[in-house]
Amino acid sequence: MKDLAHRICSSKKVDSALELLKRSSFRSKFKLTGQDRQYIQDKGIETIKDHAFDFINSRIASQFPKNDGKQTPMKGHPVFIAQHATATCCRGCLQKWHRIQKGRALSDNEAGFIVSLIMGWIEKQIGGGENEFIKQQ
Repeated sequence: MKDLAHRICSSKKVDSALELLKRSSFRSKFKLTGQDRQYIQDKGIETIKDHAFDFINSRIASQFPKNDGKQTPMKGHPVFIAQHATATCCRGCLQKWHRIQKGRALSDNEAGFIVSLIMGWIEKQIGGGENEFIKQQ
């Protein structure tokens, strides 16, 4: 029951953050391309989620990320696009948009929230949700 309550709370937090981000003219310009969508379909949503965890842990999660503010490319992978769309691309954006302070490593809960936010955005881009996307394959 506790796990379900946590997922519902996290889902509401993700939905609220995505609604707020839609109001930003810069953040709302990001869209998945046909090539991005094909990549997701070819790899599968779980692999994309694994990539998101890997990118967050290797590029963003440390106390002082290397090249902070410039570590996330603007293209080349659906997760990179999602990171810019969701303001999870650098520690400055995380602080400004999500109140996750710079100068300390991300907690597991914060990293999980970031990945949930990225995946929520991707799922909306591909048609509303994981189950709907899987049916399309």
